[in-house]
Amino acid sequence: MMTAEEQPSFQQVARDLSRPILHYLERYFGDRGVAEELCQETLMRMDKGYSTFAGRSSVKTWAFAIASRVAADHLRHPDRRVRFVELTEAEEVIDPLPAVDERIVVDEMNECLRQVIDGLPDAYRAALILHDLEGLTAEQTAEICACSVATAKIRIHRARLRLKEALQKECAFYSDPDGAFRCDRK
Repeated sequence: MMTAEEQPSFQQVARDLSRPILHYLERYFGDRGVAEELCQETLMRMDKGYSTFAGRSSVKTWAFAIASRVAADHLRHPDRRVRFVELTEAEEVIDPLPAVDERIVVDEMNECLRQVIDGLPDAYRAALILHDLEGLTAEQTAEICACSVATAKIRIHRARLRLKEALQKECAFYSDPDGAFRCDRK
């Protein structure tokens, strides 16, 4: 439990965590605009509840738990499903330096991987993103997902297995003549 003197101001917490929360939500949804909107919603909910934050977990874990609930709430609405953006619809090019064919290959692989991750059940997707992509511990993932550490580890493991199986089933991996790793969707 944290005393009022030990607890940082909400402004400091928001400044420290807004970027990691945005990053997590962007990975979760694959859409920067949605991630920014949900990050703002997360920060508003954090602000509303910060005065009652008891410090039984780290502020970061508490904030990610709120972000996960905001993401789940967003997905509950049928008109708010993840939408894939075609390369021609993209507002900005991520890295203008690589050759066009390299960008297309990377975009195709990212889209393929994004579709497989989006196909995972919500509990598995959240655990995989939090642990493997955001680098949180199994304990932090469990706390955010409101489950036991054992359940979080099982979800992470099963998400990895499903991801591997889906990629093996849906993708044909090979090395091109230049030695670059490629994927063709089956």
